[in-house]
Amino acid sequence: MAYDDLRAWIEKLEKSGELKRIQQEVDPILEIAEITDRVSKSGGPALLFERVKGYPGARVLMNQFGSERRMRLALDVNSLDEISGRIQALMNLRAPDGFLDKIRMLPMLAEMGKFFPKVVASKDAPCKEVILRENFSVLDFPILQCWPGDGGRFLTLPCVITRDPGKGSGGGGKRNVGMYRMQVYDGQTTGMHWQRQKVAAEHYRERMRQGAEAATPENAAAARVARMAETGGGASLPVDANVTAWTNPKADRLEVAVAIGTDPAMTFSAIVPAPPEVEEFIIAGFLRQQPVELVKCETVDLEVPASAEIVLEGYVRTDELRSEGPFGDHTGFYTLPDDYPVFHITCITHRKNPIYASTIVGKPPMEDAWMGKAVERIFLPLMKLTIPEIVDINLPVEAVFHNLMIVSIRKSYAGQARKVMHGIWSLGQAMFTKCVVVVDEDCDVQDLREVTLRVANNIDPERDIQFTMGPMDSLDHASRQPGYGSKMGIDATRKWAAEGFTRPWPEMLTMDTATKARVDAIWSKLGL
Repeated sequence: MAYDDLRAWIEKLEKSGELKRIQQEVDPILEIAEITDRVSKSGGPALLFERVKGYPGARVLMNQFGSERRMRLALDVNSLDEISGRIQALMNLRAPDGFLDKIRMLPMLAEMGKFFPKVVASKDAPCKEVILRENFSVLDFPILQCWPGDGGRFLTLPCVITRDPGKGSGGGGKRNVGMYRMQVYDGQTTGMHWQRQKVAAEHYRERMRQGAEAATPENAAAARVARMAETGGGASLPVDANVTAWTNPKADRLEVAVAIGTDPAMTFSAIVPAPPEVEEFIIAGFLRQQPVELVKCETVDLEVPASAEIVLEGYVRTDELRSEGPFGDHTGFYTLPDDYPVFHITCITHRKNPIYASTIVGKPPMEDAWMGKAVERIFLPLMKLTIPEIVDINLPVEAVFHNLMIVSIRKSYAGQARKVMHGIWSLGQAMFTKCVVVVDEDCDVQDLREVTLRVANNIDPERDIQFTMGPMDSLDHASRQPGYGSKMGIDATRKWAAEGFTRPWPEMLTMDTATKARVDAIWSKLGL
């Protein structure tokens, strides 16, 4: 059963023994983060801080997804593989052959229609209980600073909503919901951490291109924007290194809305690597098995989850960038400062006595580890759609997901492991994978001891390790250039004669089934 909002989710956590209310007064500057870090690394509960220093009556929710059990509760499944099974069933649909087949598909198509979001009236939207068009400040909420070296306070769990401007101003473009950290500069402005490979960054660039169409040689600011949109240079968004802002009064704007404190499926959907044409609102509906209710914003032409605790409305200018960071990131290192767009807030709406939802990232394991493992399970059937020989994948938490992917495959021909490596590097966010290890289908990729045994024994390093160049995650501090560097693939599969291995390949040790059964029968009598 879907959770109507964050509060229903908190109630479920408490009833399930997964929530601890903290009555001791704590500071949103570093203290909440330190407490949460200790709890998350010890496998502890979700935390609801109810006495926040400097914010009478405020509440902060942390670590809501911080265990496998809580991820299953959040998505209302007994196993995360249930979701991948649902996705697999959808992808196995085939075009109906005749009239009767079409009739049989009608119930399933009707069920699919239930996943699409619906818009409700403002009077029915909890997020509209308080509407502030002036005299507002985002700093009225207990936004955290998580690490001593951070550039300031950051919103770390926002659902950032944009619309593709490529189809004009009529609001017909695809909406995107992404999770991008936002550094608070002051009460009305924040940074917008749109790494250049993200969908929202492409929306931003498209708005820049539209503005550049009217550029003339006399308009230096617009001409510079045009170059930026075409070259795609820079570490984050395309930007000249010495530029922080322009003052073109006619600069185009991209409207943005930010929802904070949504139901768990909606929050999780913001990090799922969705296919380009599928809106995250539909993914959330699919995960919830109920549609997400949306409401129109007050000052921008966007819709937001109606039950959100807090909504920020505003825009970014295509001719304004500002230094953002440093930020203590999920890699366990500080991400260095870089230039990003500035979000100008035009309106804040919120529920009465809103609950501020946040998270902390850092050295794994932390809350995002469990969110990432859930993405792994959901992403698997989508990968199989393009690379059908894949059996399973593992993104080890300690490798912070984009640094290592272990893949098992059904090997059918020589060189197939290398084909799979390149296939992975061509898939959406998987293109950032620094190291891909390919093993045979009888290797359990979730058992790192087994994987280590296979890799250490099955490779001739010169023959089986491949290097290539390509795009890297902008958080990768070791790559030779920002966003660009080398990748490594390891073929740890059994080698065939067609691959130049002419000796017999030895069998791995395993006990015969009959002996195992006999020992199983007497095991309880052995006193072991």
